[in-house]
Amino acid sequence: MDQKRFAEFRDQYQEQEPSKAEMLTWLRQMWEIRIFEDTVYDLLGQNKIKGASHLYAGQEAVAVGAVSAIRDDDLITSTHRGHGHCHARGDSLTPGVEAKQEHLNKMMAELCGRSTGYCKGRGGSMHIADVERGNLGATGIVGGNIPVATGAAIAIQMRKEDRVVLCFFGDGASNTGNFHEALNLASTWCLPVVYIVENNLYGMSVPFRCASAKLDIADRACAYGIPGQVVDGMNVLAVRAAISEAVERARRGEGPSLIECKTYRYYGHSRSDPRAYRTKEEEADWHAKDSIEALRDFMVEAGIATREELDAVESAAEKAIGASVDFALGSPFPAPEEVEQDVYAPSIFTAADIEKERQLRGRVRKGEKVREVTYGQALVEAMREEMKRDERVFIMGEDVGLYGGAYGATKGLFNEFGPERVRDTPISEATIAGSAVGAAMAGMRPVAEIMYVDFTPLAMDQLANQGAKNRYMFGGKTMVPLVVRTEGGAGRSIAAHHSQSLEALWLHFPGIYVAMPATPYDAKGLLKAAIRDNNPVMFIEHKMLYNQKGPVPEEDYVIPFGVADIKREGTDVTVVAYSRMVYRALEAAEALAKEGISVEVIDPRTLKPLDLDTIVQSVKKTGRIVGVSEGYKTGNFVSELFTLINEVAFDWLDAPMARVTALDVPVPMAETLEDVAVPTTASIIAAIRQVLR
Repeated sequence: MDQKRFAEFRDQYQEQEPSKAEMLTWLRQMWEIRIFEDTVYDLLGQNKIKGASHLYAGQEAVAVGAVSAIRDDDLITSTHRGHGHCHARGDSLTPGVEAKQEHLNKMMAELCGRSTGYCKGRGGSMHIADVERGNLGATGIVGGNIPVATGAAIAIQMRKEDRVVLCFFGDGASNTGNFHEALNLASTWCLPVVYIVENNLYGMSVPFRCASAKLDIADRACAYGIPGQVVDGMNVLAVRAAISEAVERARRGEGPSLIECKTYRYYGHSRSDPRAYRTKEEEADWHAKDSIEALRDFMVEAGIATREELDAVESAAEKAIGASVDFALGSPFPAPEEVEQDVYAPSIFTAADIEKERQLRGRVRKGEKVREVTYGQALVEAMREEMKRDERVFIMGEDVGLYGGAYGATKGLFNEFGPERVRDTPISEATIAGSAVGAAMAGMRPVAEIMYVDFTPLAMDQLANQGAKNRYMFGGKTMVPLVVRTEGGAGRSIAAHHSQSLEALWLHFPGIYVAMPATPYDAKGLLKAAIRDNNPVMFIEHKMLYNQKGPVPEEDYVIPFGVADIKREGTDVTVVAYSRMVYRALEAAEALAKEGISVEVIDPRTLKPLDLDTIVQSVKKTGRIVGVSEGYKTGNFVSELFTLINEVAFDWLDAPMARVTALDVPVPMAETLEDVAVPTTASIIAAIRQVLR
């Protein structure tokens, strides 16, 4: 070690005064990460580990130094290059040699796709997590974890806990919208999160100098009014010092920090990467700065430990990793019959709850102990009651609080519950959604509001790739109880960016439910159920229904998901409709009743989970079905419904199924065009006549 590097280590050592045992622990952890990654590289070459694996070798000082600065009750989020973070965090939480070995075993088993892995083999290299002990998981989406960490910090702040979140990500993520949206929100709300950029100089093969005019990412911190610092990511003591300061700042309630660790990955982006974009000279220069060798040399030259002691640490690490390989390769693969397990958290509702709601629905129709309220009022009542019932429930979104509240009339809730629980956010759909994911994983129950369903694709990565998939990817060991409230549908002449019905997009992703209530009764009961449910829920309201009045019970109630409602009984044809189209279907049924045609109208209420049994029983009775949806014709929910009916009830059909949908055109502004672009009562009547011919 040259004198300059020795002096840097010495100064940090004298300032921090770590014990010999602590330093030996850090050295062991770094050796274990290095040998683990070298071993994974070999196993990939032997095809014993399959799929993509992004190795952390070279960057060990960042994970070990950062994690050494936090407590056992703190949280981390990780990246696709996350083995180092997982090991540093897991090792720090496992006292005793046997427990530490078990931790390594679970890591290696996960990469090998075995049932004994941390995520039961479902996450693999890029999605390894140990949520039960504060590692909220890695993500295969660059920057995908940044809003999640931000949401976890929201949960900590709201519960007034003395905890922090470390958020690891690479230089490539610093150029994504998630980075900027999340840092802006975190700085605005003064959240206890430390953002750690591991700048290894390349995003896949693109040099960072070609991706940014400003080479120090930490300089961007000033745009958000937070501290930014560049540190030597090959010096575990320097990393620890910088992160410790940022952590203590966060604990004091002074908000986030941005720490940039200059480091280097020894392998390519993945095993198939030949690293042709890097020179041998550059690689040699960085290997000369190796974090493990630097710590070893300093400990010897400073008289802290002997080379024999340090060699023993390396040997023990080699043995531990070898044992983890034996464990992993000797473990069983997941059983094929388990493939559909843990996509959703178990239902909180029982058969008794379903029967209770069925009876209540009947009493409401008879007008027993009900009040007349609007659809919008019903939604506000649902949120108010659930916020009173459960202090973990909070609202966040655009225009929900002090300065607005027009959307969903949540201003009254702001006045009642205050800015902690009704939070106006920046216009940042991805971070609204991702923060809801993180807050939910950290124990809260967020209701995130996105103003129009047309804007939800901006949040699709966070909701579909993080919120909907995390439970399954992480082996069923987490829950993500969040609700996204949004509005959709045409009717106000506000054109194609504010009038769509995009529920079919959200039906496609496993792990997220979709509710679309039509009546005030359904709106209140389903929203209360959504807030209590332990799964992500896309709750889509219709903009033309907010002033629709209807009866709501005086008593507290919820509507279990997956239970359809027969809005009108009939014998000649079944019409399945939801949201605003329920009313048009009922209008059609009323008109045809004058001709002696008996139409049964079924409202699924939740499109996922879907009560297919009720629909099929109706089809078996009538022999004919019409599906009505305001969504575009191509890829419509009705098409999926008809496929399901064809699979289980084809023999009961007496006529081809007919669908009534919006046209495959962007919703137009002009009223004359909008009226013909979406289903009308007349078009529903025409479809019913068609199936009756």
